[in-house]
Amino acid sequence: MHSVGRSWLLLAGFVLFYFIYLLFGALLFSSIERPVEEQLRRDMDALKTQFLNRSCVSAASLDRFLVKVLMANKYGVSVLSNSSGTSNWDLASSMFFANTLVTTVGYGHTTPLSNTGKAFSIFYALIGVPFTMLVLTACVQRLMYPLVFAPVGLLQRLGMEPRPATIVHFVLLLVVVVLGFFVAPAAVFSTMEASWSSFLDGIYFSFISLCTIGLGDFVPGTQPGQKYRQLYQVSVMVYLFVGLMMMYLLLLRTFHKMADLHGLTTFLQLPRCEESDMEEDREPIVERERDDRIPPCLTDKEDSKPLEPGLQPSYNSINKG
Repeated sequence: MHSVGRSWLLLAGFVLFYFIYLLFGALLFSSIERPVEEQLRRDMDALKTQFLNRSCVSAASLDRFLVKVLMANKYGVSVLSNSSGTSNWDLASSMFFANTLVTTVGYGHTTPLSNTGKAFSIFYALIGVPFTMLVLTACVQRLMYPLVFAPVGLLQRLGMEPRPATIVHFVLLLVVVVLGFFVAPAAVFSTMEASWSSFLDGIYFSFISLCTIGLGDFVPGTQPGQKYRQLYQVSVMVYLFVGLMMMYLLLLRTFHKMADLHGLTTFLQLPRCEESDMEEDREPIVERERDDRIPPCLTDKEDSKPLEPGLQPSYNSINKG
């Protein structure tokens, strides 16, 4: 019990350090990118004022104006009056960007403006991406028994064969994932995002995000004047992390285990999804290390048998040696 509690405590520490890492990245990105963004916003306001004060606009002036407007819009800065007060590099937005960076989703709507921000993105992702994969793997490893092995074992105790039990479990888990991480979020996105034209847009965004494709054509929390924008972005960030974990559990572990029982991995010469992971997760680490120190040639009877008096070392004999 002590080793199991320590294992869960270590997992909680990993998750806590992961969010601290995101917060650290958000603070750095915000401090680096926000001044550059504000300077770009001031330049765009001045250019807009200059354009409006002109009585006659030439084609070259209009072209220059449009080029600068499009370039600013590429970095998430708009010259429209109803969106001038929204920053892409406040704490919540920066943390959202850090999350999309380390989860490899990468929508591309918000990107670093400065060379310093681009260089920091490289080093931040270099550490953050493998660490995120480590945290996701650790979480999935802890969920394998309650969400995979235990339900399949219950179906087998109810009289089902191993293969049909894994199929039924996979279908049930697939339905839960589709309803909980695609349909329900799509309904929320359709309500929160006025510019998303249909319910299909929400399904499309959820799929693109949880598959870490991140095309960037739909990005939540970017509409001008959106209510509770920061809370909304943090909620989407949590949704992405939990959704990626469930996709990993569903596709890479549950489907892999079902493929093992049906001989698909053997046919394709792929490594099997060993059930020893569950036993290692439930076995106390301290007792296993203690057993490893016992020589394999000794049985329990031989181990408990006392040594002969002549073979027992004494302090004098050791001292003489």
